Amino acid sequence: MAATEVIEFMSTHPSVETVNTGADKAKLAVAALLLLGGIVAFYALGQQDLWVRVITLLVLLAGAVGAFFTSEAGRQLIAFGRDSVKEVKKVVWPTRKEAMQMTGYVFAFVVVMALFMFITDKTLEWVLYDLILGWTR
Repeated sequence: MAATEVIEFMSTHPSVETVNTGADKAKLAVAALLLLGGIVAFYALGQQDLWVRVITLLVLLAGAVGAFFTSEAGRQLIAFGRDSVKEVKKVVWPTRKEAMQMTGYVFAFVVVMALFMFITDKTLEWVLYDLILGWTR
């Protein structure tokens, strides 16, 4: 790829965007703090019952997830997930019969290759040890 092609490629294909707005940075910071706070609270409440610790962790974790998904990065992740689902729906999946046939072909190929490798190994063993070296077992 020539230098001009690289420059043209870079200008037509934008690079990965980073978080630019202060609000998005704040949302991501809040999400990180809530996640960290949930972990710290789980261990800080060590004297409490387990259900109290788990509920505290889950509430703070849910808050962190909620804060993340309200940011631009979260919205992009959701859009990526939706696009992925659309693409998976476009896939033409094989029928059961086709899947079974292809599985049978794979098993047959594995068996043939195993036999070939076994015969090749025993032939080389016979040629090297019995004919060339004259070793007897």
